[in-house]
Amino acid sequence: MLISIIITTKNEERNIGNCLKSVLAQSYPKENIEIIVVDNSSTDGTKQIINEFSERLAPLNLKMFNRGPERSAQKNFGVEKSKGEYFIHLDADMTLGENVAKECVERVLKDKNIIALYIPEIVAGKSFFSKVRRFERGFYNGTAIDAVRFIKKDKFLETGGFDEKLYACEDWDLDKRIRKIGKVELLQSPPCPASQDAKSKNLWCGIYHNEAEFNLKKYLAKKGYYSKNVDVYIKKWGRDDPDVKKQFGFFYRYIGVFTENGKWKRLVQHPLLAVGMLVLRFLVGVKYLTRQSE
Repeated sequence: MLISIIITTKNEERNIGNCLKSVLAQSYPKENIEIIVVDNSSTDGTKQIINEFSERLAPLNLKMFNRGPERSAQKNFGVEKSKGEYFIHLDADMTLGENVAKECVERVLKDKNIIALYIPEIVAGKSFFSKVRRFERGFYNGTAIDAVRFIKKDKFLETGGFDEKLYACEDWDLDKRIRKIGKVELLQSPPCPASQDAKSKNLWCGIYHNEAEFNLKKYLAKKGYYSKNVDVYIKKWGRDDPDVKKQFGFFYRYIGVFTENGKWKRLVQHPLLAVGMLVLRFLVGVKYLTRQSE
């Protein structure tokens, strides 16, 4: 089965090399993988790095295109150009565990009713707030705060693809429409490695997200930028929509998602990380509430 790896980039010279290396390190047969990079007019060395990979790896299937203005349009264009029956969509600051593609394919072959999969995500980094973000992100896998990343192409097209009016919450928006037409599941992975310093081969079946040794100021600035577009998403589905209530309501975002299904035990086991996470959630909440005044 041919699968497509679609990567969106914009000024990602620090990350795109590692992202491409992780795709090329997949245990899934290389001849059954195509790589489609959709750049958004990068002005740094991103395109040069991609071209170097493409030349060095020929005749492996790596293509680069240019598209904007935001990720939604980039991803739609990437899917349009893809030939795989399924695709994985990634940002350039993400890397794949070695067995992700293989495990995804094996799962959908076992159950033909599955049209999309959530892939567990781990935030990389060694700083305190990187650990806090890693701790926090582990609660979201397969919830309303998550979004599918491995998707059957024809079902994606049936939904109409990413809403190009959205540059925030576009993944949640697609996720909602995907769930309306078919079965989705969380890809079951081995436990995340306890240390990011481990030198052993990365066999974890998930996505690593490089948040560049977490910079609180930059993180909040990014959240502030995206928060200005969330009203478009909320208006589209309505504030009474069950998912919207979870994604933006106080109870679920600050309590429910961290305590459901016995997850509260993790809070008790890691009190310092739990406190750090609540502080971070509070600061992001302030950014959201003040989004119109900035």
